[in-house]
Amino acid sequence: MNTEPRVVADPPLPSDSARARRATADFLARHCPWADLDAVLLVVSELVSNAVQHTAGWWRLHLAAAQDTLVVEIDDSSPAIPVSREPDFSGSGGFGWHMVHQLAGKVEISPLPCGKRVQATWVRKIPAPAPAC
Repeated sequence: MNTEPRVVADPPLPSDSARARRATADFLARHCPWADLDAVLLVVSELVSNAVQHTAGWWRLHLAAAQDTLVVEIDDSSPAIPVSREPDFSGSGGFGWHMVHQLAGKVEISPLPCGKRVQATWVRKIPAPAPAC
């Protein structure tokens, strides 16, 4: 994939998911207006929340866009891979990882020397041309 980075958002406080959402919304408005803002913000919120909850160290948000592709990456200091669990309707969660997979076009996890990268990718859906009469 030939995705040209246009901005990298590195929130200075590991617990500041609101800053991550604002940076993402600003990025989409400038570089990716075709993307579903609500879906992307939900994925960013979930990935940041997971990094904050399950990582004792740092995390970093990276956003990149090409003409028809949006990539959201969360790097964090934990090598532990996210796992799906049975959703619990009594309030203890289990919905987020399923939601990430439903909202993003593609989700990949890659090891880093000191942690991991979770990458969510969206590809712009271009409508098919109308059939000629």
